Amino acid sequence: MSDSKKKVCIIGSGNWGSAIAKIVGENAAKLDSFHNEVTMYVYEEMIDGKKLTEIINETHENVKYLPGHKLPPNVVAIPDVTVAATDADILIFVIPHQFIRRICATLLGKIKPTAVGLSLIKGFDKAEGGGIDLISDIISRLLKIQVCVLMGANLANEVAEQNFCETTIGCKDRQLAPLLRDLIQTHHFRVVVVDDVNTVEICGALKNIVACGAGFVDGLKLGDNTKAAVIRLGLMEMIKFVDLFYPGCQVTTFFESCGVADLITTCYGGRNRKISEAFVTTGKSIEELEKEMLNGQKLQGPFTADEVNYMLKSKNLEEKFPLFTAVHKICVGEMPVSKFIDAIRFHPEHSVKETQATA
Repeated sequence: MSDSKKKVCIIGSGNWGSAIAKIVGENAAKLDSFHNEVTMYVYEEMIDGKKLTEIINETHENVKYLPGHKLPPNVVAIPDVTVAATDADILIFVIPHQFIRRICATLLGKIKPTAVGLSLIKGFDKAEGGGIDLISDIISRLLKIQVCVLMGANLANEVAEQNFCETTIGCKDRQLAPLLRDLIQTHHFRVVVVDDVNTVEICGALKNIVACGAGFVDGLKLGDNTKAAVIRLGLMEMIKFVDLFYPGCQVTTFFESCGVADLITTCYGGRNRKISEAFVTTGKSIEELEKEMLNGQKLQGPFTADEVNYMLKSKNLEEKFPLFTAVHKICVGEMPVSKFIDAIRFHPEHSVKETQATA
């Protein structure tokens, strides 16, 4: 990238997209490295007879997805993604992962060839042959640009309220890393950059499956001991998954915000936990609850569980990942939620382990 001021575009304007726009807009306005104006692609909707983009640009508030929080006036909402992204040097992707291929197809040939991407998208996509694609790899392959990732224990409303939290950026480019850190970091939103990009991204996806399991426990009213066991077993499956399919990961990455911290906060406060609890207590389907409770936002856990199961089933590995497998089967109606604990009771991690004392 050249040394001139970098222009930033945020592709997505949901709850998390709007929260990150607040941070990025404020940083762009005060840092010499960035162009003052930040464009934000907004999927156009009508709110009380008025376009959402017009409301955002006039009131500087996303009244649907982040009500009560003002966006900086230099954040400009644009309903056409190609118009928003055309001149951008940094593209921040923060849309539901099931829409990424369509967005990339729209942007192909319409962005700067020198642009770089930063994906905040938590999920996978199915690949041919029984595998899965990382979202960052899809973006990089389709748009032919370098893509880094940002994942962490970052509930959007708490970020917008400027409660202290941490996040993790995965970036291998040592020259780009400080620029991305400066764009995102504030006094309340602290950034750690690591070069273990795949692990950062995979943690962000897999923790949503575990959060569904935590929600089932809450709905079944099984208590904190059981929930702690589910979180621990889920973390072990996350580590095993990365080690098996993406060897070379750094175990320390699981102790960054993208790992255990994101797992904990999602299992106690995230939408996947909330919907999964309601799934148990109301008897309604995941699809019904998503429409009723999420105000147009998308649930990622069941989608990710389906994509992971697609891979595990093709490789005859479902038994090695009983928690991931059980969550998937419950979400698609192949297993009653009452059988969840039975499915993980004799988990492979429940085995005799030797502990060697060291001097």
